[in-house]
Amino acid sequence: MGKFALAVALGVGLLLSGCGYNNIQSTDEQTKAAWSEVLNQYQRRADLIPNLVKTVQGYAAQEQTVLLGVTEARAKVGSIQATPELVNDAAAMAKFQAAQSQLTSALSRLLVVTENYPQLKSDQNFRDLQAQLEGTENRITVARNRYIQAVQTYNLVIRSFPSNLTAMMFGYKTKANFAVENEAAISKPPSVDFAPPPARPPAPANTPQPANTPPPAAPAH
Repeated sequence: MGKFALAVALGVGLLLSGCGYNNIQSTDEQTKAAWSEVLNQYQRRADLIPNLVKTVQGYAAQEQTVLLGVTEARAKVGSIQATPELVNDAAAMAKFQAAQSQLTSALSRLLVVTENYPQLKSDQNFRDLQAQLEGTENRITVARNRYIQAVQTYNLVIRSFPSNLTAMMFGYKTKANFAVENEAAISKPPSVDFAPPPARPPAPANTPQPANTPPPAAPAH
C-alpha cells in the first residue's frame, strides 16, 4: 500500500510539473519578492519626508501650501494597506499607484521651491536629505521595472497552454501591474507639418538679356 501511494504521489508530481505547476510557483514567488522590494523603497522615501519637511520649514516657513501638500500626500500613501493581496486587485493597485504619483509630484514641487532659498540649499542636512531622496527615487524606478517584468512573466505563464489549465485548477489569476504614466501622450504619434515650400517669386518682366545675346533683327522695308 505504501509503495502504491508513493507511486501515485510521484505520478501526480510528474503530471503537475508537466502542466506548468512548478513554473507557476516559481514565477509567483518572483513577483512577491519584486513587490516586497517596491514597498521597501517606497517606505524608505516616506521615512525621509518628515525630516525633509522640517528642514525646509526652518528656512521657508511661508511655503505652507507646498509643505502641507507633501504632508497630506504622505498621509494618503500611509492610509493604503499595501498587502500582498493588493497585486491581485487592479482597482486597488491603481489607487496605490495614484497615491504614490501624487506624493512624487508634491515632492517635485517642494524641491522646485527650495531653489528660491540659497541658505536652505547650502544647509548640509538639506543636501544630505536631497541626495538620499534622489537615490531612493532611482531605487524605486529600478524596483518598479523589476516588478513589471516579473508580473509580465507570471501572467504569460498562467495564460499559456497547458499551464493555464493548472492555473484555473488551483485558482491562480493574473496580477495587476503598474500602468504607464501619461500613456495617452506617449502613444500619440508626433504631428508632422507637411506644408509645401514657399513658391518662388516670378522673374521681373524687364530682365536684361545676357551680354552674348544677339540684338534683334531690323524690320524689313
